[in-house]
Amino acid sequence: MNRADEDEYRQFVAARLEPLRRTAYLLCRDWHTADDLVSITIGKLYRHWRRVRAAENIDAYVRGVLTHAWLDERRRPWRRERSTDELPEQTDLVMPEPTLADRKLLLDLLGQLPPRRRAVIVLRFYCDLSVEETAGVLGISTGTVKSQAARGLEALRLLMTGAPATRGELS
Repeated sequence: MNRADEDEYRQFVAARLEPLRRTAYLLCRDWHTADDLVSITIGKLYRHWRRVRAAENIDAYVRGVLTHAWLDERRRPWRRERSTDELPEQTDLVMPEPTLADRKLLLDLLGQLPPRRRAVIVLRFYCDLSVEETAGVLGISTGTVKSQAARGLEALRLLMTGAPATRGELS
């Protein structure tokens, strides 16, 4: 990579680092994993910067790389750990933000969706991508994006209201 390309790459990464980190967090619900995903993503961007720069929509391309990195990480055996009902001793933290409970609830609800459906919901409604852009990022058809988004929103509604959901509604 020549000096001009490297400067352009650095400016791009500096401008998009925090939005990428937030998007990664929404996908994986863990700041440490989100940081790892962003590191993987910017490493891949560096190696393929000429191809990235030639993309029609660089932000969509980068979100696609990030989403695929997360889906790859989900397949790793050590990522299949399950949480337990017993929590370690915790201190009470007073958070000044009044919307913290709402955010936690939303993150908990998102965490109950399967990975692909969660990716569709995050890309469609947090990243505000169109159906076509989401399909392009995930490499699936627009019909699949529509059905996964509809099913994901319905599952979130059911979970939000506390209505009993069948296994088929969540998966």
